[in-house]
Amino acid sequence: MDTRQLETLLAISQRGGFAAAAQAVNLTASAVSQQIAALEAEIGTQLFDRTRRPPALTTKGAEMVRAAQSILQIVSDTKASVAGEQMRGTVALGSLRTGANSLVPQALATLSASFPHLNFRLRVGVSEELMSEVVSGQLDAAVVADHVAVPSSLRWTPVLTEPLIVLTPPGTGTLSIDDLIRDMPYIRYRTQVPLARQIDTEIARLGAAPRQIVSVNTMPAIVGCVRAGLGFAIIPQIALHDAESASLDWFPFGAPPIHRRLGLVQRVASRRAEVLAALVAALIQQGLSGDVHD
Repeated sequence: MDTRQLETLLAISQRGGFAAAAQAVNLTASAVSQQIAALEAEIGTQLFDRTRRPPALTTKGAEMVRAAQSILQIVSDTKASVAGEQMRGTVALGSLRTGANSLVPQALATLSASFPHLNFRLRVGVSEELMSEVVSGQLDAAVVADHVAVPSSLRWTPVLTEPLIVLTPPGTGTLSIDDLIRDMPYIRYRTQVPLARQIDTEIARLGAAPRQIVSVNTMPAIVGCVRAGLGFAIIPQIALHDAESASLDWFPFGAPPIHRRLGLVQRVASRRAEVLAALVAALIQQGLSGDVHD
């Protein structure tokens, strides 16, 4: 197996066929077919279904394309490092919604100063989906919550510990959580993510059932409902990422206060280890500075 075969495989995947790939890699169509046949013989599996026109990637072929992307990126990064060049390319990152509002963008701003020739692609999603994409190689790393099981092929590094808070409409005054449950409607965060399950569990432990007025599946919408005076809510402090939201009344949820952790998950053997180490440092620094709540 050599890098030319892998480059040809990627070209076929990206261009949609052998003939178009041949033009991209400056080879004849026959030479492209020979390279792929040699690669299939070496790894012992068929990469393309040749009964279809044009030939289509098999399941193993798609897996090989992802592996080829990683291998070629490692080769490129190694050459650049040995030659003393700046690292280039695209780093694909994921983040859960609350992290994408402020924490991750601010960390990327710090990172871009150290790696000016890198581009970043950020995908926002739920923790389980993002971890699956890190495993498959679609993402280099992702910021996820700690209430999910991390596969053995991944490494999770904590970057932020934050309290859950009780958010109340302006002018509510000093009320306990028991008072709020008794006297004020509750705005529930309802979605299939670990944070929502954590909040529901902690509410249940209080032994009281708040009167739910509305259920919402995004944090900005919950904050908006509280700001409009619909009721109180329980959210992570990071959700107060703008000055208008930070002006609302709030107090820590639980005694002692209940926290959640966010962390960066990446593959144990990552081709972007240097960049991701710098990203972890930047995320931790943002959390310590408190800027994510400004």
